[in-house]
Amino acid sequence: MSAILNVAAYRFVALDSLPELREVFRERSRAHGLKGTILLTPEGINLFLAGLAVELESFIAWLIADARFAGIEIKRSWCDEMPFNRMLVKLKKEIITFHQPDFERTAHPAPQLPASELKKWYDEGREFIIVDTRNDFEYRVGSFKNALNLQLHSFGDFAAATERLKDYRDIPIVTFCTGGIRCEKAAPFMAGQGFNQVYQLQGGILKYFEECGAAHYDGECFVFDKRVALDGALKPTATNICFACRTVLTPAEQASADYLVGESCPHCVGKQAAA
Repeated sequence: MSAILNVAAYRFVALDSLPELREVFRERSRAHGLKGTILLTPEGINLFLAGLAVELESFIAWLIADARFAGIEIKRSWCDEMPFNRMLVKLKKEIITFHQPDFERTAHPAPQLPASELKKWYDEGREFIIVDTRNDFEYRVGSFKNALNLQLHSFGDFAAATERLKDYRDIPIVTFCTGGIRCEKAAPFMAGQGFNQVYQLQGGILKYFEECGAAHYDGECFVFDKRVALDGALKPTATNICFACRTVLTPAEQASADYLVGESCPHCVGKQAAA
């Protein structure tokens, strides 16, 4: 088994005294030698952490002993090298920025669809629409079969983009993202906009890979750390990112003569010099 355990988790729960809570999380994560990012907001917590399994599992045990975080769903994966450079605990206004100040997440709840059920829908050829709520570059790395790409630059663009889905108001719709957090806002928002059968994929792509592998999924899943992308077995792939322009690069693009590590890639060669 690989040496480094990775976890991704979030929980919507009212939090206060955030500066004090940040110090508690800083001290605890430092004590366990962890790296990654923890976001603390008035609406809850979002975290991506990596470390030695015994240390990270000890941190998780401490976390869920707090009643506010007891129901948090943990998604685990493994890698050989530490995927983060440092440990950050940040304070934010929202767990995931939505740019909808009047939106109330709990006003129109959307049911969660387990990974096994989504696979069953695909296996049976059931009629449904599956909507990728991630950014366009994430979609291009990999997505579910027949998923709709809303060509988002950021998640803040999602609300406006749903106007393009109005013809599907009466068809079952499944929203998905990397770990489920974006759909906690995307699916209830759509339900509040008159979409009559909206579901959110429980645990996102990472949970689906954990339970169902890559069935009905084309490509890889982009992740925001040094691993860059994971395959259906939750293993890092050969996909990389250009240091200069931050474009995601396939192995074939990395083999190009225009790919110079730390300098350029086929997408930005010449542009760097011109700038």
